[in-house]
Amino acid sequence: MRETLERYMEKLPGNAVMVAFSGGVDSGLLLAAACRSLNPAGRTVYAATVRTSLHPAQDAEVAKRVAGELGARYLAVEIDELKDAGIENNPPDRCYRCKKFLFSSLKQEAEKRGIPVILEGSNADDTKVYRPGLRAVKELGIRSPLLELGMTKRKVRALAAEYGISVADRPSAPCLATRFPYGTALCVERMRQVDEGERFLRELGFYNVRLRAHGDTARIEVDRRDMGKLLEHAQEIAERIRSLDFSYVTLDLEGFRSGSMDIGLFQEYGKEKES
Repeated sequence: MRETLERYMEKLPGNAVMVAFSGGVDSGLLLAAACRSLNPAGRTVYAATVRTSLHPAQDAEVAKRVAGELGARYLAVEIDELKDAGIENNPPDRCYRCKKFLFSSLKQEAEKRGIPVILEGSNADDTKVYRPGLRAVKELGIRSPLLELGMTKRKVRALAAEYGISVADRPSAPCLATRFPYGTALCVERMRQVDEGERFLRELGFYNVRLRAHGDTARIEVDRRDMGKLLEHAQEIAERIRSLDFSYVTLDLEGFRSGSMDIGLFQEYGKEKES
């Protein structure tokens, strides 16, 4: 699969390619393969990271570090999705609107530099759940190599480890808007509080973490195997989360579930779940 991915990169047109790079494992694998395949031939690989209030604060820092590790040219693109993408009330098609706005911005940056191809990191598992953003990717002509090659998340992590990418085992870190019920007015300050709460939980040693905000109630999701550990720190956690302007702190007994805010939407909107 490694050879297949690198051959894919070699066949891309032009002297430069842009990878929409979040600092996660999917886009990290794309960036590693592109740099390995194209840099020796003198072709430039851009790691384009979108800086936005909708993503965890540490993401851009991680992305810049990893881009340097892999030998890519780092490019930060500032956008304001909350203001300009029509998502202030968190509509069910938020991901479509965000991706359309985000990749339209990246296309403008690519055109300025004469870059003919933009790559993004959706994988084969993303077609099985609610991912309305995939429609925007297709509409704008963005390439999704992992999806095209049928690579699942498990295969992505295995190959990223083979490449020695430092984020090979990094947990997924989706947009902070996924922590709020659809129809909720999104607020930068509230998203920052959620981000701070999740960082606190990760610092306690939890791997998969989501802090879902239901008004003044915080619903914590961690892997089921970690629930006992979380309860051992219950008082400390409750005090810290309440300090972030929550009145109630709860533990979801079903554990961590990617897309737990999307229940019912998969049937209504078809195969396009968010994390």
